Amino acid sequence: MERTKILIIEDERAIAELLAYRLEKEGFQTMIVGNGTDGIQAVHAFLPDLLLLDWMLPDLSGIEVCRQVTAVRNIPIIMITAKSDITDKIVGLEFGADDYITKPFDLREVIARIRTVMRRVSQPASAAPEPADTPMRFKHVEIFKSERLVKKENVPVELTPKEYDLLITLCSHKGRIFSRSELLDLVWGYDYFGDTRTVDIHIQRLRKKLEASDLIITVFGIGYKFDKQVE
Repeated sequence: MERTKILIIEDERAIAELLAYRLEKEGFQTMIVGNGTDGIQAVHAFLPDLLLLDWMLPDLSGIEVCRQVTAVRNIPIIMITAKSDITDKIVGLEFGADDYITKPFDLREVIARIRTVMRRVSQPASAAPEPADTPMRFKHVEIFKSERLVKKENVPVELTPKEYDLLITLCSHKGRIFSRSELLDLVWGYDYFGDTRTVDIHIQRLRKKLEASDLIITVFGIGYKFDKQVE
């Protein structure tokens, strides 16, 4: 059985080596790079299953690395940052990060967050394959669930695992109002460490990618719903 591969992009060597040592003991395979440029190259060469990405790097910022990586690969990213301001964290999430850890951190928290992300993105295969994939359709969008594929006007749309799961949760229950806390529990899981602002950020990204502001509706003071009238 292949080990889960984690790429660590961190310029503080002591922190990177500590992370790698603990992750290897937990059964993960790791690779360390010390700057953003090498990190982007390593994403294509190492093909990691998850990326631990430092915000402050000597060349490219972690945000820029995050932006470039998510433009070409659908890979979970956990940002490691000394920045504790919520605005900085929201910026990271908006550029494609899945989660964030603030320095100084507890290694047990890092492991817990990684396992939470990996549980979410690891989708078990169906016991009996469906004879055909009848897509879910609404306006200019099609969803092929067996492939976890979304197309807009017949062009594939790159969604992160959480964006896809959030979309499926909403459009599978058209007209139902979900609170932010409900969506956080359903999509991210009960053991997720973030807050409900994460839901707002991912809703914004879905609306932008799918041009679906009129489909994913804000219910003020409560949460979100998918337009019941859309076919």
